[in-house]
Amino acid sequence: MSTARIQSSTASALSATVKHHLFPNLRPPGNHLVSRPNIARLRTTRGLTVAMAAPLEVCVKASVTTPNKLGDCPFCQRVLLTLEEKHLPYDMKLVDLGNKPEWFLKISPEGKVPVIKFDEKWVPDSDVITQSLEEKFPDPPLGTPAEKASVGSKIFSTFIAFLKSKDPSDGTEQALLNELSALNDHIKENGHFINGEKISAADLSLGPKLYHLEIALAHYKKWSVPDSLPHLKSYMKTIFSKDSFLKTRALPEDVIAGWRPKVMG
Repeated sequence: MSTARIQSSTASALSATVKHHLFPNLRPPGNHLVSRPNIARLRTTRGLTVAMAAPLEVCVKASVTTPNKLGDCPFCQRVLLTLEEKHLPYDMKLVDLGNKPEWFLKISPEGKVPVIKFDEKWVPDSDVITQSLEEKFPDPPLGTPAEKASVGSKIFSTFIAFLKSKDPSDGTEQALLNELSALNDHIKENGHFINGEKISAADLSLGPKLYHLEIALAHYKKWSVPDSLPHLKSYMKTIFSKDSFLKTRALPEDVIAGWRPKVMG
């Protein structure tokens, strides 16, 4: 045997020995792979494939306009945004709220979304869910200081009142403008987000509601946030353009369809 072939054979043997000791469970790829439900996704670290934690199961509203798309519930988006911002794997189950399946009513007797599964128990309510996510998965932290947690909290209710209003002089538009102006001033003084330079739970709650406000008021009232509130407009643009928001937002046509009963009723 030539010297070159001896060296090649020796190198191959050494390579196999090193692989055996470093990666004793490593098997060559083949057609016999079986999916494992307890592994959510895989990520590569220094060339190695590492299994991450099991995905969290979460039930959310399904689209009423497009099959297999997320629906228009801002509270569902709040939960999904939290999962995305914390980089947690999740299994999203779309629920047709107009024809709720039996399996869903068994885990959510009131038929409401979102609901998420923690330790084999289904938990409802976006407030409870997001707080539980913060406690169970504190990194990265998304908590909002108590003194800032209520910023913008009245915007959603004043938006709905204005949207439903049939009387231009009933004060609902001004009430909404007052709340939006207060948020504009807060952002001006505090930074890009409610808690300063980093996004927090308050933004993840408010962002979906402002998204609904923008679409619904433009469609039904031909109304938009005035240019006199530049910090608010910049805030909305920043949130709406985040990857997590783009991934979890409802289609505009679903937002329009979702608010139609309140406007027409």
